Order: sequence, then C-alpha cells, then structure tokens
Amino acid sequence: MDEDLIAGHLQELRRGTVVLACLTTLSQPRYGYALLETLADAGFAVDGNTLYPLLRRLEKQGLLTSEWNTDEARPRKFYRVSPDGASVLDQLMTEWRSLDAAIGALDGAHDRGDNQ
Repeated sequence: MDEDLIAGHLQELRRGTVVLACLTTLSQPRYGYALLETLADAGFAVDGNTLYPLLRRLEKQGLLTSEWNTDEARPRKFYRVSPDGASVLDQLMTEWRSLDAAIGALDGAHDRGDNQ
C-alpha cells in the first residue's frame, strides 16, 4: 500500500477533528504550547504550524476568548472556549457521536460479511 496515500487520508481525517479536540480541551484556559502538550499526551499530536493559526481563526470566529498572562517571565496568551464555542462544541460532539455510531455499525456489518 502506498504510504503517502495513507498519510494523506490520515491527515485529512485528523484535520477534521482538530477543531473538536481543541474546543474540548479548552474548557480550561491553556496557552498554545500547553495545549500542544495536552493534545500530544492524549495521543492527538498536532503541529504548531497547524495549531496556532487554528487558535487565531477560532478566536476570530468568536468560539474562543483569549487573555494575556504577564505574571511570569514570559507573557503567554491563554485561550478558553467562549459561550458560543461551547454551543458549537455541543453540536459537534453530538454529530461526532452519531458518526462514530454509524461507522461502528458499518464496521460491524463489514466484519459479519454484510457488504451490501
């Protein structure tokens, strides 16, 4: 099997879920690098070149709020889900669960040989 083909499809699949992963994780305030680490620790590795533009886009869309913390030696921008973001997250999670159940049913049919 062509590894580039598989890698491309995996990237496409992950691209569709990174918003969901970020909104889920940002129910608690986090700065960008901490978010990268949290996602990676959960098995959801995201490149910084993907994450930081996404955070800016989600903030611009009103799904995240941010605030600078200058208490430490280095200022950090902390992100958190906004009320609109929480609403979108609820809708996305409902759809995610529905899709997961549908794929599970299809996979079960495949395992049983019901390929119709």
